Amino acid sequence: MIKSVFNWSGGKDSALALYHVMQDEEIHVDRLMTTVNEAYQRVSMHGVRRELLQAQARSIGLQVDELLLPEMPSMDTYNQLMGDKMREIKDADITHSIFGDIFLEDLKKYREEKLAEAGLKALFPLWKRNTTELIHEFLDLGFKTVVVCVKTELLPKEFAGRVIDEDFLKDLPSSVDPCGENGEFHTFVFDGPIFSSPVHFALGDKVFRSYEAPKDKKEGCYSFSHEQPKEIGFYFQDLKPAEK
Repeated sequence: MIKSVFNWSGGKDSALALYHVMQDEEIHVDRLMTTVNEAYQRVSMHGVRRELLQAQARSIGLQVDELLLPEMPSMDTYNQLMGDKMREIKDADITHSIFGDIFLEDLKKYREEKLAEAGLKALFPLWKRNTTELIHEFLDLGFKTVVVCVKTELLPKEFAGRVIDEDFLKDLPSSVDPCGENGEFHTFVFDGPIFSSPVHFALGDKVFRSYEAPKDKKEGCYSFSHEQPKEIGFYFQDLKPAEK
């Protein structure tokens, strides 16, 4: 039996990967692990409130282990904090770390190398799957997800706050991956076969934020359609916890 930690972003690729892992009797998921921006109390990159992350974990029935990050961590700081967390996880007799990555080779290599330093191995249940097939499988299984972040270089702000369905997929520009694997958009999954009950929320404000682009394209999960910009812009759709 493989004892693992699942790297949980709260989005659709994480949810589908976790679904597949849960069907494998040889893998035991000990906990979820999520990076959280300590200054804003929100999931890193996705901008989802910590309360909704915890609501997801409760509905899934797994503990969530939160790695708190400073507002704008350097790669050195990130690597140090993540390395400390991975060694802590290994001390709990966990041997594998699971990710929902699909086709970003550099990211996969980075994860494997950093895990190896801590004595852990990586698993990628969705690796090299066709992303069009994956998003349709996700919907066919009954998962429901809302877009919480869009990269403004590639998608207009109107896509933030939309629930992914067939109409959403038809409206996506041909240059955008249907799973947003290049960082075009991020999502929050609120229902599906891994949940005991839906996670209820209400739409809040849409907020624009821009960040200094990494000096090296390999620093962070970014891709650019042309020459690397000085700043990267995102629209975030705030979600507020809500009752039924």
